[in-house]
Amino acid sequence: MQLHDVWFVLIAVLWTGYFFLEGFDFGIGVLTKLLARDRQEKRVLINTIGPVWDGNEVWLISAAGATFAAFPEWYATLFSGFYLPLLLILICLILRGVAFEYRVKRTGERWQRNWENTIFWASLLPAVLWGVVFGNLVHGVKIDAHKEYVGSVLDLLNPYAILGGLVTLALFTFHGAVFASLKTVGDIRERARRMAAVLGPIAAVLVVGFLGWTQADQGDGSSLIALIVAVVALVAALGANRLGREGWAFTFSGITIVAAVVMLFLTLFPNVMPSTLNESWNLTVSNASSSPYTLKIMTWGAAFATPLVMLYQGWTYWVFRKRIGTQHLAKAH
Repeated sequence: MQLHDVWFVLIAVLWTGYFFLEGFDFGIGVLTKLLARDRQEKRVLINTIGPVWDGNEVWLISAAGATFAAFPEWYATLFSGFYLPLLLILICLILRGVAFEYRVKRTGERWQRNWENTIFWASLLPAVLWGVVFGNLVHGVKIDAHKEYVGSVLDLLNPYAILGGLVTLALFTFHGAVFASLKTVGDIRERARRMAAVLGPIAAVLVVGFLGWTQADQGDGSSLIALIVAVVALVAALGANRLGREGWAFTFSGITIVAAVVMLFLTLFPNVMPSTLNESWNLTVSNASSSPYTLKIMTWGAAFATPLVMLYQGWTYWVFRKRIGTQHLAKAH
């Protein structure tokens, strides 16, 4: 295995970690409208991710940075061709972070309601758009001989990519509901379990449809194994949720996301962005990568920094591992 193959795997790991962790973040944001009955319960849901949401986004920054350094041609084509959806995601992430901090800065009803609406929409839109982006990434887009995207924004809204957006929205919301049941106490915990029981079958139908389409289109034996793992884990998550085993339900819902993302990267390799115009114009791990010397320096840096990041993030989750409820909230200002 050459270094550009290693970095493809590392970037896949970063994206997988991001969707596993940020997935329940987005799900909690969506559930502030679907699950919470009043402002106190919205505060409970937001506080379940309050200490960790910004750390989860480190995985996104690392994935984008690694792509820029290891595969500059991939980065350039991806961020220029998918400029509008990625810009919308970036705006949503900025507004979402601001909303978490500013919603409690004033007591006005309109002020807090507007920021809570911002949290909802800035969680829902990225949850859909990430699926659209990765759907197009795997399915292929119009790339010419100069490694430039020559399609339009409307070309990105094809049926496969739209189904991918629905899959990520459903999976992330289900993941968030399971996380809410794991991290809360009282009535909201029970309602989160019931919400997960409703969302799970919807997610299962969409996942089977999307991953089955992917397998039929360009899958192999390895991707088929990942597909089976994803479906079995989702069924196991539903069973564990029904039995009230929230820890196992969260573990299995996370495995579903991991297996689904792994399957997408398995079907993508050795390409990083396939061209629908001509297969010889595909961006691959070899023709889109940096020099071997650059990859070697990056490998040493990653070997040093990655364990430190994972250690401090794991420590954060350990410190804030307890359940919370409305009785644990400080009085509003």
